[in-house]
Amino acid sequence: MPLDPSTVGFQTKPFVFEYSFQQTVLYALGVGATRDELDFLYEGRGPRVLPSFAVVPSYAPATTLFEQTGCDLLKLLHLGQVVRLHRPLPAAARLETVGVVKGIYDMKKLAQVVLETRTTEHGEPLFDTEWTLLLRDSGGFGGPRPPKADVPKAAPGQAPSFVTTLPTSPEQALLYRLSGDLNPLHADPDFAARAGFSEGPILHGLCTFGVMTRALVRNLGGDERKIAAIGAQFRKPVWPGDPIRTEGYDLGNGRFALEAFAADRPEPVITSAWAEVYP
Repeated sequence: MPLDPSTVGFQTKPFVFEYSFQQTVLYALGVGATRDELDFLYEGRGPRVLPSFAVVPSYAPATTLFEQTGCDLLKLLHLGQVVRLHRPLPAAARLETVGVVKGIYDMKKLAQVVLETRTTEHGEPLFDTEWTLLLRDSGGFGGPRPPKADVPKAAPGQAPSFVTTLPTSPEQALLYRLSGDLNPLHADPDFAARAGFSEGPILHGLCTFGVMTRALVRNLGGDERKIAAIGAQFRKPVWPGDPIRTEGYDLGNGRFALEAFAADRPEPVITSAWAEVYP
């Protein structure tokens, strides 16, 4: 089924997502958390919940929107992700999430699809997410160009405020997918090869996003509750087992610019990343 621009504005029914500490701990392990981050891994300490966990209750509505637009999974590239939190995530909750197709944009050979979700607990806003997807060989349909993003950036020559390298395991994608992102690109070597990755399954962009979030949390004194929003653009593939180096730039007024690198490769795998934090 070809990409359908007429689906812009389509809204899902509310999706209910109930979770307990098992889901938040599984997610933390999926993005590489270790025993020195025990607050996120042990129910005896809550547990605390990484802000990037917000993508997990959003998978089902985002997938429904993805299918509604006619996206081809083999052509899909996850370009960007934003999470905005209205308050810290509870250790257990019953949530309702509604998704909407925000935009479908023409980039000549490529198409860009933007999906949004809004999640509430007991009717009160908890967090919002935005998913930006690229589809290869799907442009040229005469649609509008995507709007330009205005994201915080480090000044030329500015030294990073922190540099944190965190490992991933060769099984990281297989563990992360148990939180709900079951795209075979991250598990099946044959599917990965058909999608253009002859080296094998790649790590989920959202797993790298979670590792970057952990790095930011470490440099906020371990207090994830300081994060109000975090966003990123995914530029290069990461393979399970690659260590991920996050560089953070304090821009003042509670704003950070972020970049992430994988293994010893010089080009960043995440760019145009940013965070808003409370004092």
